[in-house]
Amino acid sequence: MPTLCDGSAGSEALNPNRAGPEWPAAVIAGAYQTGVLGVRSLVRRGVRACCFDCHLDYPGFRSVYGPAHACPDPDVDAQGWVNFMISLAGKMGGKPVLIPSADQFVSAIATHADTLAQHYVLSPGVRLQGRIASKETQYALAAKYGMPLPNTRLVHSEEDVRHFAREARFPCLLKPLHFREWESFPESHPLSHQKVSLAQTPEALLAAWRLAATVNHNAIVQEIIEGPDTAKRVYVACYDGSGRRIANAMFRLLRCAPVQFGTATVSEPVVDPETDALCDRWLRDLGYSGVCEIESKRDRCDGRVKLIEANPRLTGNGDAAPYAGVDVCWLHYLDLIGKPVTPVVGNGRDFRHIVLRADPSAIVAYRKAGLISWMDVVRSYKRPLAFYDFDLHDWRYSAETIYRMARSAVGALIR
Repeated sequence: MPTLCDGSAGSEALNPNRAGPEWPAAVIAGAYQTGVLGVRSLVRRGVRACCFDCHLDYPGFRSVYGPAHACPDPDVDAQGWVNFMISLAGKMGGKPVLIPSADQFVSAIATHADTLAQHYVLSPGVRLQGRIASKETQYALAAKYGMPLPNTRLVHSEEDVRHFAREARFPCLLKPLHFREWESFPESHPLSHQKVSLAQTPEALLAAWRLAATVNHNAIVQEIIEGPDTAKRVYVACYDGSGRRIANAMFRLLRCAPVQFGTATVSEPVVDPETDALCDRWLRDLGYSGVCEIESKRDRCDGRVKLIEANPRLTGNGDAAPYAGVDVCWLHYLDLIGKPVTPVVGNGRDFRHIVLRADPSAIVAYRKAGLISWMDVVRSYKRPLAFYDFDLHDWRYSAETIYRMARSAVGALIR
């Protein structure tokens, strides 16, 4: 059971369990599955909630936990998006709580916070969240406030990349400042929808930068953090308006997709006081307020825990937290509407949290790389199990999950 905490396991019972009839509505910014799960968390507790997105193929538009509303793309039509937000607040009535579940909307909310604050209840930390949503300022804040990092540099030109490469230990990574920058590439582009580009040599790093520079010359180059994926940790937490930690849980990755550099496909609760203290101290030093997930990894080269990335919003990995007794979205909502919150930590329950759509291909990739045995696969599905993308109450999305899981497994085996 977790030991380093501000509250205690079981303290969730000291907080309200359901919303009162006059409590404010909530709007989740983002209709990807992460946003749907945020809506689900609140709707199950009696909150009137909805989500929105500019990507109409996202599951929120087909989920029973809707309705999802179509909005303009804030990166393309900023004023149209602001007008949409004002209109949506009017439809919801009162002053709804606004909670982001996607980086795009973290940035948009931070940019237009003054206007949105007239219509929504916002986290006091929205502007800091907007800074953390960009890798450039996120890593600068990590360096300034003592969060260990691998060798990292912001590059603007070929000369910057060459200078970094002369000093770096390879392999290295190239990262966009925002993940969505590489989403704009056509499907055939090598960097399309990639989180990172792995380079084994200086020449490969320069070639990757040239590909990325067609969208943005500015990018992040970074040495990799050596070690197995099981050395990765996911810290999920929420801080109230005064910077007090009111929720926290910790998980370790068993598999991710893609191998080494992707998001978790299987994770489980873990006790890691050192990583807990490191993440908590960094966010407190920043004066952070709101929901945050921090991915980190212990570097086997020097034994230090180092930052991979921080996500200042609801996350997919964070969906594991409610199964550990830490309903981050609900606790954040309670704080934003002014209800006193007793801090909650993981309850020590042992379970595996699984992303069914992604794990079959991850299993094949790990097996192909010789990283796991079939017994490892069996152990990773040891009950109890919790699922990111399977919910019998949300039958449309769950049926689609089964179909995609089967297709993913067959496709991976054929490849």
